[in-house]
Amino acid sequence: VVTPAEFVRKFGGTRVIEKVLIANNGIAAVKCMRSIRRWAYELIGNEKAIKFITMVTPEDLRANAEYIKMADHYSLVPGGSNNNNYANVDLILDVAKRIPVQAVWAGWGHASENPKLPDLLSKNNITFIGPPAEAMWSLGDKIASTIIAQTVGIPTLPWSGSGLVIENHTEVLEQGGVLTVPDELYDQASMNEVTDGLKIARSIGYPVMIKASEGGGGKGIRKANNDDEFTNFFRQVQIEVPSSPIFIMKVAEHSRHLEVQLLVDEYGNAVSLFGRDCSVQRRHQKIIEEAPAAVAKPETLRKMEEDAINLAKVVGYVSAGTVEYLYNPDDDKYFFLELNPRLQVEHPCTEFIADVNLPAAQLQVAMGVPLHRIKDIRVLYGKSAYGSDNIVFEPPPPYKKPKGHVIATRITAENPDEGFKPSSGTVQELNFRSMKDVWGYFSVAASGGLHEYADSQFGHLFAWGEDREDARRNIVLALKEISIRGDFRTTVEYLIKLLEKDSFKSNRFSTNWLDSLIAEREQTEKPEPILGVIAGAIHVADATITKRFANYRDALERGQILPEDCLGNSVDVELIYEGYKYCLTATRLGPNSFFLLMNGSFVEIETHRLSDGGLLLSFEGHSHTSYMKEQIDSYRMTIGGMTWVFQKQNDPTVLRAPSAGKLIGYLVEDGGHVFQGETYAEIEVMKMVMPLTVTESGCLHYVKGGGAVLDPGTKVATLELDDPSRVTQAQLYTGTFPVSETNSIQKGMKLHQVYQIAKENLQNVMDGYCVDEPYLTPRLEENVDVLLKSLRNPALPLLELKEMISSIAGRIPLSVEDAIKRHLANYASNLTSLLSQFPSQQIANVVDAHASTLTKREERDAFFLNTQGIVQLVQRYRNGVRGHLKAVVLALLRKYLQSEILFNEGNFEKCVILLRAQSKSKDLSSVVSTVFSHVNVSKKNKLAITLIDRLCGYEPGLSDELHSILQELTHLNRQEHAKVALRARQALLASQQPSYERRHNQIESLFLSAVDIMGSQFSPESLQKLIYSETAIFDVLPSFFYHKNEAVRKAALEVYVRRSYQAYELTTLYHEMLNENVFIVEFQFSLPSSHPN
Repeated sequence: VVTPAEFVRKFGGTRVIEKVLIANNGIAAVKCMRSIRRWAYELIGNEKAIKFITMVTPEDLRANAEYIKMADHYSLVPGGSNNNNYANVDLILDVAKRIPVQAVWAGWGHASENPKLPDLLSKNNITFIGPPAEAMWSLGDKIASTIIAQTVGIPTLPWSGSGLVIENHTEVLEQGGVLTVPDELYDQASMNEVTDGLKIARSIGYPVMIKASEGGGGKGIRKANNDDEFTNFFRQVQIEVPSSPIFIMKVAEHSRHLEVQLLVDEYGNAVSLFGRDCSVQRRHQKIIEEAPAAVAKPETLRKMEEDAINLAKVVGYVSAGTVEYLYNPDDDKYFFLELNPRLQVEHPCTEFIADVNLPAAQLQVAMGVPLHRIKDIRVLYGKSAYGSDNIVFEPPPPYKKPKGHVIATRITAENPDEGFKPSSGTVQELNFRSMKDVWGYFSVAASGGLHEYADSQFGHLFAWGEDREDARRNIVLALKEISIRGDFRTTVEYLIKLLEKDSFKSNRFSTNWLDSLIAEREQTEKPEPILGVIAGAIHVADATITKRFANYRDALERGQILPEDCLGNSVDVELIYEGYKYCLTATRLGPNSFFLLMNGSFVEIETHRLSDGGLLLSFEGHSHTSYMKEQIDSYRMTIGGMTWVFQKQNDPTVLRAPSAGKLIGYLVEDGGHVFQGETYAEIEVMKMVMPLTVTESGCLHYVKGGGAVLDPGTKVATLELDDPSRVTQAQLYTGTFPVSETNSIQKGMKLHQVYQIAKENLQNVMDGYCVDEPYLTPRLEENVDVLLKSLRNPALPLLELKEMISSIAGRIPLSVEDAIKRHLANYASNLTSLLSQFPSQQIANVVDAHASTLTKREERDAFFLNTQGIVQLVQRYRNGVRGHLKAVVLALLRKYLQSEILFNEGNFEKCVILLRAQSKSKDLSSVVSTVFSHVNVSKKNKLAITLIDRLCGYEPGLSDELHSILQELTHLNRQEHAKVALRARQALLASQQPSYERRHNQIESLFLSAVDIMGSQFSPESLQKLIYSETAIFDVLPSFFYHKNEAVRKAALEVYVRRSYQAYELTTLYHEMLNENVFIVEFQFSLPSSHPN
């Protein structure tokens, strides 16, 4: 078989279909194309043998819908609600004729159950891939199908049409006719007025279901428990399915929702393909499906299948369809619910266990191929795949048992924490990680989205297992692996919780199980708040600081100079979660780290920005990929499969739309009073009517009018509170961060790793990334101590070079590697020797010697490229460990000087204008970074002064490099640089003085010479030299306060006092001994007579 025409001829078909219009969108269109293309490739060898044309709305285009990209061709249609496009029968016919196509596939929803569609298509010689119009009306209409089910003896629940049967139905069937419901009989079972419905509801007895005969997919169905609810819900059903007849049915408490999959050809052959259990529902819409239906007895399921086949035959049904029942496990009784004259969303469950490709089977039936020639059906009944022998389908013969068990979950854009409210928006990431026995399909992809007119379901996952428990474990693992990030919440976390509940594991639940959990406000298990708080604070701070920098850059590009405080590095963050307010201060410590402060405790978090907008965080020894979505009133934080929703300071007087949709109308008059929890308006969201409620009592005032199109967060109304003091306030969180020591371990504890961390931290400080006091000084001193201690350690170059060699091993000749390792081994064996020097020159000679032997240029280039790091390292240590220490500290001081010298002349605005003018790049980000560094000059000063103190304190004299940079620092003449410039001058002056030891010896000699042999007299001339000496002696004098010679101790005290008070007149000075070792000196002084004051 090489063409569809040849297939039809060989397999007994009657019509060729090569081009199909898909009158649907979303996952329905995706599933149809994937299934039929797979069948076409398996049978014909060409997956494109059947051409698909899709209808596309502007909203689908903007949402980058996946099905558009899969289609062979598309036809643009009007946007808006589905009555303008996918449910518009006349438009579908027009598109089908214009293309033209041989067939139309409507899938599920939209026009799939409108009998007018197959009727119009048949009149224009276009095949409808589904049942004929008469059968669709008879069984697709919920009222008509229930009357027919009653007529042929299928059990039904008490309803508004109880007891109604078609007259003379036996004679009609005996004569080969099909059953149809007369209009007058139909009208007896339906109603359009709420008063008529109330009478029926009271006679049946509450609770009752209010159902639109043309509803489906959770639309047009409500459960009412009393008259008040009935009146309100009746109106909602009328809004959701306009002009549809409505009927009332008794609620079957504690029942299960079971269904039978049918496939019927146009020759009257029908087969049932096992059953499905779709009892896990919310708002009467399925959320978890499984097959087969393990809860019912096999003989009861067999009877359901026989009733379903009989029902299809009496109306002349053709194609795929589903008969739904309500089943009570307690008494093993079932009742007819409805028949869906279309493919169901959950049909892949049946495909798994029956191994039947249902969309492809629909296409073959539409081509006129009999069931006994369809490959999948023949294999199911144990026949040869491509044989032509007949199969007797009636009475139903025993066929193979279902293959294992399948559980499916619908992925929807709904918020489980808010009663499964649907929402729309874009998708930033959708990553489904395929697993064994798990399959899924989605109507959106990354950078796509869901618009307000789309179905909230955008994905479907299926898991197969040998048995039910095996399938359950597989679907849970698949859900835990899926990653969805977008503007909306999804049901993934809630589904995992449901699937792991004991009720589901033991298969003991009913159709109202999930709704009862929602009513009890049972939510997904909340993750520990502290991780979400940390990630949330970092995301908020990162976004705020990034925006500050961008705003400053944009202002510079416009020629505007903003104040210095516009580049703040700290952000105060308030997050409200589960009734607690978390107050934090987040400070950026560098390009990849944050310092968080909360209630006196702090934590440093390493962060890395991802290309998709997320942040990779390192906390407590674990890495976390985090994403945040800011909304009007909240922040939504996601890490892995966990979600935190942090409220902003919420104002209960402003009532906003929770998601995009259309405002249907208000239920309270403008200025009217509403009580806490009361519904004040209704909106239509993704084809569903959703109530809007108030959180406090007060008087309502309209902002938007009925029919207004709403975006998420749109102000709908305002509320004048009865008692503002009763508004619930979040409680201030007083806890602290958990104590953890794993972060430093993750960064590294080896000498060279600790050195790199300390060096990076200090470089970040010089770039302006500083915390505030009282945390700044201890942090600076700790990092400086670690840096200098590491730099003085002779093992530092050894470890650095060993790590570098391990990274390039195999890329440099073995002889070179061995030679370098021999030098390192020799250095390591003499590491503590005072004469040991790092073999920089010897290693450089090894590299140069091998390079000289290479004759080919490409070999030399490759060798130099691989050894570049080694050469740079030995260059850094060419003056030994001590020289490297000075070079690192000088580089830090040079970094300070390079940025601050730019602000040395003129005021701040003048300097920034000059920087902007000198910038060679159009992007002024580097200018902003320089300004940011300068903004934090007062904090940088502390580091600069600390470095000068530490370096000069260990240096008896200054090298030329150090002398040069100190000299340059003294040229900083702005007030903000005064402390650094002063310390640099002091260091320069000190460098010109003799060393401490030399000055100590000189002063001791003067003291001793000033005292006679007996120690009773002093030589005033010698002491005068000390008092008026130009040499710095204040740092040396205190050591003589405890000299072994008593006379020296007294002399040192007096010299110290007289030298300190040279500018004053000492009127009294008196020595006194406290004990035999301690002297004190008392003195009085006055201003000199020559003083101007």
